[in-house]
Amino acid sequence: MNLYQSLGYLVLGSRLRRLSESFLSEINRAYQNEGIDFDASWFPVFYLLSKNDSLSIKELSEQMEVSHPAASQLITNLKNKKLVTSATCSDDGRRQLVQLTDSGRELLARILPMWDAILLAMDELLADEPACQQLLPSISALENAFRSANLAARISSKLALELKTSAHE
Repeated sequence: MNLYQSLGYLVLGSRLRRLSESFLSEINRAYQNEGIDFDASWFPVFYLLSKNDSLSIKELSEQMEVSHPAASQLITNLKNKKLVTSATCSDDGRRQLVQLTDSGRELLARILPMWDAILLAMDELLADEPACQQLLPSISALENAFRSANLAARISSKLALELKTSAHE
């Protein structure tokens, strides 16, 4: 058992970050191997815009579950690469509607088969590992647990209880 496995929940965030970075690195390498100039971090925007003609930055941030500034920064990066554009909403001048440019739509057409291949490769990779079959449901359950419970408050109450117990010993 390695250090990370032995420390359990104390390093959960570090393990998830390492796993995420490793996974995204492999996905980016697959895009590169196919000669596609696409970064996996762009996926949520491209996916959402593949399903919608245009979305506001607020709608994108809400659906991606990231802060408005984070979504805005990602959109700015994609604008700089000429993959998305934004226009002022005709109904509300404060809203910017984001949509794929012609170059963005061309890139989308090239990456759609990659998404199918990623799903097939992951299904194949995890098929022989029964414990991995529960990975996505377990992540969803953990996300829901974090949404419904204040972990920081629980930790503080455990500390207070421990201090109270040790004071009475």
